[in-house]
Amino acid sequence: MNESVRPSALALAPLLLFLALFFGAGLYYTTHGEAMGFYQLRAPVAILPALALAAFIAWRRGLKPLETLLSGMGDQNVVLMCLIFLLAGGFVEVSKAIGAVDAIVALGIGHVHPALLLPGLFVVAGFISLSLGTSMGTIAAVAPIALGVSDASGLDRALVLGAVIGGATFGDNLSVISDTAIVASRTQGCSMRDKFRENLKLALPAAVLTVIVLGLVAETAPVQPLDPVTPWLIVPYLVVLGLALAGVDVIIVLSLGLVIAGGFGAVFSDEFSVASYSTHIWEGFESMIEITLLSLLVGGLGALMKATGGLSWLAQVIGRFARGHRSRRAGEISIAALSATTDVFTANNTVAILISGGLARDIAQQHGVPPARAASVLDIFACVTQGVLPYGAQILLAASLGAVSPLALAGSVHYSWLLGAITVIAMLWPQRKAAGEPLDAAGHQGGAAAKRQ
Repeated sequence: MNESVRPSALALAPLLLFLALFFGAGLYYTTHGEAMGFYQLRAPVAILPALALAAFIAWRRGLKPLETLLSGMGDQNVVLMCLIFLLAGGFVEVSKAIGAVDAIVALGIGHVHPALLLPGLFVVAGFISLSLGTSMGTIAAVAPIALGVSDASGLDRALVLGAVIGGATFGDNLSVISDTAIVASRTQGCSMRDKFRENLKLALPAAVLTVIVLGLVAETAPVQPLDPVTPWLIVPYLVVLGLALAGVDVIIVLSLGLVIAGGFGAVFSDEFSVASYSTHIWEGFESMIEITLLSLLVGGLGALMKATGGLSWLAQVIGRFARGHRSRRAGEISIAALSATTDVFTANNTVAILISGGLARDIAQQHGVPPARAASVLDIFACVTQGVLPYGAQILLAASLGAVSPLALAGSVHYSWLLGAITVIAMLWPQRKAAGEPLDAAGHQGGAAAKRQ
């Protein structure tokens, strides 16, 4: 951060204006009976007045607002994120069109013992979300089938939908093509593979505990197996997941995934033509237009706030909050609180990470938090919060499909609660001393590392 930048709380006013507009409109429409109240005023529109205010503040401080805005929007990481979003959207739509989602669901649910239905739904939703990189798409695909399972087996609908939302959150948080994972890793400056490995240390224990809990909470009757499908249709997902975990560049991974999915569609579907293939790719692009546009605008807003001292002021506040300690624990807790609070106000985990990512990186550098760990904490607490928000899109979608109270669903998403608890415990657990590195006065590790930043 430029040392000449004077810290200023006023420079954060544009962000508060954006949150006030977005959150205020959501509350207004929700209280007036709109089921998707927090999605009536689109975020790319709500941010426009904030950009105008940020530009005015920059102008008053003698800066060049347009140049600063365009510099932030054209940042290499921002543009790369946008390209990844578009390719991921195309892959998701083509995969759905060839029947790959149906194949995963049928292969996962068929011939399952009644006691394993809830864990089975969680695992299937998790695998689909891990492959598609979208919790909303997973809920939309799996919830109708899960509700059929609920009706046939006598399971409580809130439990069934809670298992689906939990699985969708698990995959969305871990997926190498998820927009939240992409934004978290890019803003923190780490590779997707390193972020995945760090995330898995916390997500896997939470997933195992969730499977155990779901296996104990309800008794069911047998359910009829679903129609047989072609298992080969899941190959594009496996290829994408395998290549990404092997460290192949995500642009190459998604491009290959698009080609392979199209090839499988041509082989296994008589109605899949070049024209329909290109149409589905375009529909995937269209599904990502909002988040792509918002990424560009948030990049510009972040550059304006940084240039006018807003991020410097926040860093000072967080430094005082941490009482001057430069420990990993203080840094991780600050990043977690920042991510969760922002998501509460935006009701969108990707937006929350976009807004808080730059500041989280500064906090991580100051407190000796490795980039992959910072990306993991940032992503986890945005996804955990989003997974239990009664006015979040995930719960609202599931609640509308199953005619269930959003509040009832919020308490049934076992995975989100367990993941949050496990991550908090991991952050508070005493760090082991690294070789040759003493602990600080508070017993925290990383003091020396932080001082080297």
